[in-house]
Amino acid sequence: MADIATEHISVAAPPERCFEVAADIERYPEWAADIKEIEVKERDDLGRPLLVTFRAAAFGRSTSYTLAYDYADAPHVLAWKLTQGDITTKLDGSYVFDPGEGGGTDVSYRLEAELRVPIPGFIKMRATSRIMATAMRELKARVESTS
Repeated sequence: MADIATEHISVAAPPERCFEVAADIERYPEWAADIKEIEVKERDDLGRPLLVTFRAAAFGRSTSYTLAYDYADAPHVLAWKLTQGDITTKLDGSYVFDPGEGGGTDVSYRLEAELRVPIPGFIKMRATSRIMATAMRELKARVESTS
């Protein structure tokens, strides 16, 4: 059974800027610490990455997975679904960018993950919490430093 986690953060930039940074997937290795390399396999008619293979650090090892991105609700939502993973069977999620106070953005990050190999619940919860918090902190830092 997949675990679902949600994290929220406020960012001092407009929603469009937050979406722009989150959708610039090719630059993730520059600011997302666990992402080591990406390869865009397919693009949409606007040149946005549709199918992307990642190599990332996870559980003390390297993992590879491919995500299919969905821009149907852009720039309000950036969503993805796992199409292939070496240690994951599900890694579906989304960023939601809502207008916040003072011209900022309330960002919600939702992740539904399932691993091929069962691990104890407390370890999975700790890892999920770390992934979520790191992703949100790094997105916030990137957006605010480039606004």
